[in-house]
Amino acid sequence: MIVDLFTEQAGRVPFICPIPKSSKGKVKRQFFQPLTLLDVQYDYRQKMKLQRFKDIRIADPFSAIPFDPYKLSISLFCAEFLYYATRDEQQNSLLYDYVEKSVLWLDSAVRSFSNFHLVFMLRLSRFLGFFPNLEDYHPGDFFDLRSGCFVGTVPLHKDYLLPADSARILLLMRLQYETMHLLRISREDRNRCTALILQFYRLHIPDFPELKSFDILRELFV
Repeated sequence: MIVDLFTEQAGRVPFICPIPKSSKGKVKRQFFQPLTLLDVQYDYRQKMKLQRFKDIRIADPFSAIPFDPYKLSISLFCAEFLYYATRDEQQNSLLYDYVEKSVLWLDSAVRSFSNFHLVFMLRLSRFLGFFPNLEDYHPGDFFDLRSGCFVGTVPLHKDYLLPADSARILLLMRLQYETMHLLRISREDRNRCTALILQFYRLHIPDFPELKSFDILRELFV
């Protein structure tokens, strides 16, 4: 199996790992489910395109994500999103810490996590270098998706949000996981916000594609 891991000390690292056919083997296929948190040891070899594990184990076993269809669908979407958002990331311990804590929060959440992916994606942009300056916002502003700024006049291009969408995105940017339940929006509005955030990422990360898992996410919640 060939897998991409986002590591704390080296950023994105691709590995090749044989999976024993016997159920008694130490390495299990379930180690490589999306967003699984692993404790790994390996000798990094610069000339090797694919690294090999010396030791691997699950660091924090999930208690809910694999068994809750809503959390599982959100995790699949976030995993595909991270695959492209962190494609060129080198060592970034702050980003790693944010992703790890976010995944653990989702796993432990009992309720009110329907907006998780919205807050997760927007706050992740802070670690990638294009989080907007929220202090520049004034009621009625447009949000320029290209510059990542709130502006008082219509930009001279088509990549911008109207004031109503700008205000909603601003609120999402200010929310945290513990407070995101305060934003009550319909499934249609949540899907629209997701699409707008993905558009924002496509403008700032080269070759960021349409996400296949978004089709599944569209059907979640009410």
